[in-house]
Amino acid sequence: MTQNEASDEVKQTAKAEAPEKLRYTRYYEHDGALRAYANRAMLLAFLCVPSTLVALAFAIYVRIQPPTVIRVNEKGEASVVGKATQATNTPQGNGNSEANEFERKAFVRLFLDKYQGFSPDTVNRNWAEALNMMSVDLRRTTFDAIDKNNLVGQIEDDQTRSEFELKSLEPTKEDPLTFLAFAVRRVHHVHDHRENVDQLVEEYHVRLALEKRSEHNPSGLFVAEYWEQTIDGERRNSILAQTPATSSQ
Repeated sequence: MTQNEASDEVKQTAKAEAPEKLRYTRYYEHDGALRAYANRAMLLAFLCVPSTLVALAFAIYVRIQPPTVIRVNEKGEASVVGKATQATNTPQGNGNSEANEFERKAFVRLFLDKYQGFSPDTVNRNWAEALNMMSVDLRRTTFDAIDKNNLVGQIEDDQTRSEFELKSLEPTKEDPLTFLAFAVRRVHHVHDHRENVDQLVEEYHVRLALEKRSEHNPSGLFVAEYWEQTIDGERRNSILAQTPATSSQ
């Protein structure tokens, strides 16, 4: 064996015994593989961008949609609030329809709450709103009585607070625009560091009148006649035992 042959055999033996990673002589093959993987990842990322944008746009659209509110009327019929229906084309839309019984009762309830429930801080605002719900003649008469007797001044001086609790509210059989109400009113007076509490059971008669619906009077209702009286005796006890009237009445 020549010296060259012996040298080649030694080299082959050393190459065979060397670790596998040392036998890689073409480094650019690995670099090319890494670049290929990077290009694939970049391509996948670009393909995901449109899907992400579509999902984001859909999420924003769903987010800005108003909540669905379902209203159930007295007949048990359900309708989606804000959704155009055939009822939109009824005369109610142009202000020619009359207020129904529920609107009338809600109007009377609001009037009594404002007029009979107050405190020294709220009496001016509550009575002003109640007067605006009256007809012109009734408003003038009521305001003159309040001003003549200085009722607001007395309420502020005695720190009078009236807690109004409606017991019942129903239209009369003779006139659907006339309502009969019964309520309990607890009136707190403070004078010379002493508090006096009067519990009054009262009966209210409220007659409504109709006018065309408008921006200033959306219900088309106003109080045309009003009077009240205090109830005593057994009738008073029976009204005290009643449960308060709910807003659904």
